[in-house]
Amino acid sequence: MAGLFAVVGPSGAGKDTLLAGVLAARPDLVLVRRVITRPSGAGGEDFDGVTHGEFARRKAANEFALDWQAHGLSYGIPAAQIDPARDVLFNGSRAALPVAQARFPGLVVIVVTAPAAVLATRLAARGREKADDIAQRIKRAGYDVPNGPEVRQVVNDGPVEQGVARLLAAIQPDRG
Repeated sequence: MAGLFAVVGPSGAGKDTLLAGVLAARPDLVLVRRVITRPSGAGGEDFDGVTHGEFARRKAANEFALDWQAHGLSYGIPAAQIDPARDVLFNGSRAALPVAQARFPGLVVIVVTAPAAVLATRLAARGREKADDIAQRIKRAGYDVPNGPEVRQVVNDGPVEQGVARLLAAIQPDRG
């Protein structure tokens, strides 16, 4: 049975790293390539970088299944990439979950977390934010997500392989 999975969590939790590992282990999964209003060469995840004008045009044309604003940027999940016949994952926003859950009944939310010290170290290592920005991101790390039977937690506080195994188990709890 195919499913739709929103992978959410604070900056620095390791979502992109774990998703890459999960896709290597399960090539049958589909990872949505997000549309973001930042230059494509900005680093991090593989995404489609667009201007604010292009994003607005796509939104007006109903090309996004879901979109939100965060950190001064616009993010969109292209509707064309949501395939009901396949297991599809997208890197989402905790703040956009109520809309996503209403729009996609049965959406499975996987919350990837890590201790604050781990988040701070990872954010500093990627070199995209200043110390004040990192502090603000750590403050937001405790953001509550809706509870429910389709909300699963993954703590990513160790080696990558361990985090990937935990994410795989959250995606496929009935396997192995």
